[in-house]
This record gives sequence, structure tokens and C-alpha cells, in this order.
Amino acid sequence: MTSIHNRIRELARRRNAIILAHNYQPPEIQDVADFRGDSLELSRKAAATNAEVIVFCGVYFMAETAAILSPSKQVLIPEPQAGCAMVTMAPIEAIREFKAKHPGAIVVTYVNSSAAVKAESDICCTSDNATKVVAELPADAKILFVPDRNLGHHVQQVTGREMILFPGCCPIHDQLTPGMIRAARKAHPGAPLMIHPESPPATTALADAVLSTSGMLRYVRDSAAQEFIVATEVGMLHRLGTENPGKTFHPVSGKLVCPDMKCITLEKVLHSLESMTHVVSVPEPMRLAALRAVERMVQTR
Repeated sequence: MTSIHNRIRELARRRNAIILAHNYQPPEIQDVADFRGDSLELSRKAAATNAEVIVFCGVYFMAETAAILSPSKQVLIPEPQAGCAMVTMAPIEAIREFKAKHPGAIVVTYVNSSAAVKAESDICCTSDNATKVVAELPADAKILFVPDRNLGHHVQQVTGREMILFPGCCPIHDQLTPGMIRAARKAHPGAPLMIHPESPPATTALADAVLSTSGMLRYVRDSAAQEFIVATEVGMLHRLGTENPGKTFHPVSGKLVCPDMKCITLEKVLHSLESMTHVVSVPEPMRLAALRAVERMVQTR
């Protein structure tokens, strides 16, 4: 362990802080964290601990989700400018306009959204449980899916439910093409190809498995295969390799790098703990409304 790693761990202990790292964070950030995972999984784990402080190494909406679930804890993000392009594509004004065009519809919102958008929603979902959330809605329901059109298309294919999709996307996954998938298969023949459902339909149709990051971990753990092709943000390969040391992982493309996920450094984590910055909070009326949407999702699991 490096000196800065040790300083972070010692300061976290003194602050009674828990450090969370999303699966797409740089390897050194994942290695210093108490928990690694997807955004909602991490927030729920943190809420269940007796920690007084949550240091969220991810993007801003993820820290907001932690604040929604843990109002009695202080939530910090080491880099407050770490944003999410998908969140930016779905500002609250656009979502309200989208809802107004479809009165009476149930709004299903992917957790990759702002606290304000979650507060305007009926129920939230993750990439791991989106199909189940939608499948359990009333059969005659009119459904709006916000904000990721690619995840929404995947849910429609699996469930057979018609939905009206908001035109947002993850630009990292959205750049995947069928040509990239075919090239990766040619380079690594026989290796199963896992792809994230935020990817375009033309690419998910060519995959062996369409999975969330947590789904990828389960798939690899349960598979007898020794080699895998991974079509998601490259940070995922570190966790896959760490937890499956006997197996080999190939990225579909080295270009699948989210700059926002890579802007947190060990120095910023240390500074966050030293100065107790940057605090992330959600106004109470908005927090309660967003919490209801998240709790409805949890009740469907």
C-alpha cells in the first residue's frame, strides 16, 4: 500500500467515514474503498452501516442518491464537478414537459438521474432490475421511461411492454457499434461477450449476455469460461480481474472511458476527508419525494 492510501484509510477510521467507489472508478480508487459496486447498491450498503460520513467516489448524482438514503450521514464527493452526460440530457424542466405531454402515465426513472428528476418520478429502477420493475406494473399502464432510451429499448424487448422513451443516453456506451462487437469477437474467438444495456440495440443484439455491472460479476463468477469480452466502461475490468484472478478480460474498446468517472484521484479523496468537503445535500421535500420512488422500486424486488 502507498503512503497516501494508508493516510486515507487512517483518516477514514478517525472520521468514522466509509469510502464508496463505483465500478468505473480508477483502480487505485477502487482499491482504497470499503465497498465497490453500482450507485444504488453502494448507497444502500452505506445506509446500513454506522458510519457518520460517506465519501462517494463516483459522479454527482450517485452522491445525491446516498444523501437521499442516508439523511443523518454527511455525504462528501471528492470532485464536485464529476457529472454525468445522461443526467445533463434530462434536466428537470424537460422531464416535466415530457410528463405533461402524457398525463396519467407512470414515470419509471433510471437511477442515473438527478435527485430532482427522481422526485418527479413514480418509481425508480437500476440497470439490473429495470425489466422486473416494468414487468410488475399494471398491464394497462401507460409507461414513460426516463432518461436512457437504450436501456428502455432493452426493457421493451425483454418484457414486451410498450413504453414512451425519453431520448437520453450514456454517450460512452452509445458509441458502441456492431463493427466494434464483431472485431472483438474476431480478436478473441470463443470468449463470451457481455454488454451493458445502456448500449445501442444493434450492439446488444450481438452479445451473449446483456447485463448490468453487478450482473457481469455474477455471470463471470458462475461461468466455466476462462476468457471474456467486456462491453462497458473500462474501469469494470479492474474489479472483474481482482475478483476472478484466474480469468482473462478483454475490453471491446479502449475508447470506452468516462472522463467524469476518472477525475477523482487519491489526492482528492484525502483532501475531502481532511477538509470535509465537498458536502452533497438534497432539500428535504425533494429528498422525501425521491425516496418514495426509490422505496417503491425496492418493494418490487
